[in-house]
Amino acid sequence: MKTRRLWAVFGLGLSLTFAACAGEEAAAVQTPPAADEKVTATESTPTGQVIEVKMITEGAVNHFVPAEVTAKKGDVIRFVLESGVHNVSFAADPNAAAAGLPSPSTFLQQPGEKYDVAVTFPAGKYAFQCDPHAVLGMVGTLTVQ
Repeated sequence: MKTRRLWAVFGLGLSLTFAACAGEEAAAVQTPPAADEKVTATESTPTGQVIEVKMITEGAVNHFVPAEVTAKKGDVIRFVLESGVHNVSFAADPNAAAAGLPSPSTFLQQPGEKYDVAVTFPAGKYAFQCDPHAVLGMVGTLTVQ
């Protein structure tokens, strides 16, 4: 009798664990609105191109590939985590006169996670970075035409 209860409790615990993991996985797959890139347009949206920028850690080096992106209003910049743990931020200091820039992303932790930035801001040059790795050179430039 105790053995049956033990297996029933064990089975219930596994069911709850799988349900919780499935919920976490579904949350990790969600991506915010999109943005575009000049070098690697991977698909089109009704108003523009989707430009992919990879976020990479190689040894002690953290960087965006490509680091210089050109886009048009209506494009989407899709930041894709390849390795490491990174975020994307259009920080206030290097973009002092800019208005309407997106808020910093959450930290992407699993390879393949994406963060999309819709290019809705005016023509100009904008700096983006990974906040914890900016001082190590993980910075980029977005030129909106």
